Amino acid sequence: MAKILTSEYTMDLVVPQLEAMSDDDFFSFCLQNKHLKIERDENHQILFMPPEGTNAAAVNFRIALAFGKWNEIKNNGIGFGSSAGFYLPDTSMRSPDLAWISKEKWNALDSAEQVKFAHIAPDFVIEVMSPSDRQKDARAKMLKWIQNGVLLAWLIDPAKQEVYIYRADNTVSKVEGFTGKISGEDVLEGFEFDLNILLQ
Repeated sequence: MAKILTSEYTMDLVVPQLEAMSDDDFFSFCLQNKHLKIERDENHQILFMPPEGTNAAAVNFRIALAFGKWNEIKNNGIGFGSSAGFYLPDTSMRSPDLAWISKEKWNALDSAEQVKFAHIAPDFVIEVMSPSDRQKDARAKMLKWIQNGVLLAWLIDPAKQEVYIYRADNTVSKVEGFTGKISGEDVLEGFEFDLNILLQ
């Protein structure tokens, strides 16, 4: 019996075909339920993600604006919003709040792959915590991103005004307070994000 998980409860589904869903079947399942944000973990359990809080959504928008300006100038990668899904090497399908992939990696995919959930790990991801998220779970998810090939990942907690920075070398830094700037390091050349923007 397949299980559908949410952050609040677990519900068993008596739908046997869910257990054997191919990646294409799962993509179709998501399209049929596109009013919901859906992910799949490495055990192929389906996760319904609750809507983000209003403040978290505002934070996402401010980040996307700043990041989009940088990406438009550099023009060396493709940016993705929170509706994009990626199949990772551990067979999970994850959908970060923001992702970026270098053009070299993206163009190596054929067009059919780009249309669906691409089998590729982004180079960079951002996750913004909502009030319903537990930091322990969110931080574990960030480690999964890194383990699956993401080079740089930011976990932003608006409530605590904290940022955790995860890197491919398995180092993690914590930034306290939304003051100063954080950089895209060697993954996002020249990108600096002013954390003060998140307080506006």
